[in-house]
Amino acid sequence: MSPYAHIAGWGMYVPARVLTNQDLERMVDTSDEWIRARTGIVERRIAGEKESTSTMAVEAARRALARANLSPRQLDAIIVATISPDYLTPATACLVRAALGADRAAAFDVSAGCSGFLYALSLAQMGIAAGEWRCVLIIGAETLSRFVNWEDRSTCVLFGDGAGALVLVASEEPGGVLACVLGADGSGAELLSIPAGGSRMPAAPETLSQRAHTIQMDGRAVYRFATHILPEAVEQVMRKAGLPLSAVDMIVPHQANMRIIEAARKKLGLPEEAFFVNLYRYGNTSAASIPIALCEIADHELINDGSIVVLVGFGAGLTWGAAAVRWGVPLPQPARPWYQRAFYLGRAVLHRLPAFLRKLLYRLWQWLPSRGGEE
Repeated sequence: MSPYAHIAGWGMYVPARVLTNQDLERMVDTSDEWIRARTGIVERRIAGEKESTSTMAVEAARRALARANLSPRQLDAIIVATISPDYLTPATACLVRAALGADRAAAFDVSAGCSGFLYALSLAQMGIAAGEWRCVLIIGAETLSRFVNWEDRSTCVLFGDGAGALVLVASEEPGGVLACVLGADGSGAELLSIPAGGSRMPAAPETLSQRAHTIQMDGRAVYRFATHILPEAVEQVMRKAGLPLSAVDMIVPHQANMRIIEAARKKLGLPEEAFFVNLYRYGNTSAASIPIALCEIADHELINDGSIVVLVGFGAGLTWGAAAVRWGVPLPQPARPWYQRAFYLGRAVLHRLPAFLRKLLYRLWQWLPSRGGEE
């Protein structure tokens, strides 16, 4: 029998800086009333100067690992879902691997827009079911504030920064991730995109002046797509899990727009309390929105062992996905003796030492010629 992928740990991180609707009123031609009526957003978090997608991902990951009582070295894979990576290459997941000291883990990114976390979850579940992995860290992390045109009131009011992480472990106990469905329609690729910066439209003075490195969106078309695909994906994943829609205890939708969530709820015929919403606090954090919401649900004990939770989202691509999960956190691993914890900490430090020395030698090499020229 294939092992089941259970959620053993969760963690989230959001920046300290809060950007309210009143703040935006002073930046762009908009109002608190307009934003609330059209989106349901009240405030969002904005990354600080020293924060990036990888730093927020690392913080969320550490909290998830601590909750699961696992060390980074026990990870077989790290998957980061993001559309705002630190670099085009290397993958943000590789930066997370190095920061954690997860020296056994494969590491790669997934780019599927706001559906990215569900794609990562599905990949992790398949890897565990196939017996290839026993412990997988998946992270949704975004720094979308760096890709927003702050003069475009139709998009700048929507997005925020943050990260959420889950640790999935293999278990013979039935439960955990019961089913996943994924989909994509590339014919809608231009409805939500960041046009410049890739090989088709490399960075140039013209692309900068045209603000082509910022998020471009056809809001009406995306709204029509989302209100259709969200309820359909929920129904599909419940059928795949072999459960009736009435068995759902909680739906965690991508936190994009309150009107989209409400339209999906009405189509499914479910009560308001069946949908968890934290959109008003964080805005649209893209691939981070579903794990951040799930972390808040778990931390506030809004679900119990045996609860059926459906995660569902849509995003650029256009993409969509859903996952049905039977909640039931495996018993935490017994705490390791202090000498084992010290061993793993020392190993992580040694793992990062070569990279540190390379950077130090490179900076020294750069400094010496200029120093000699000044003398």
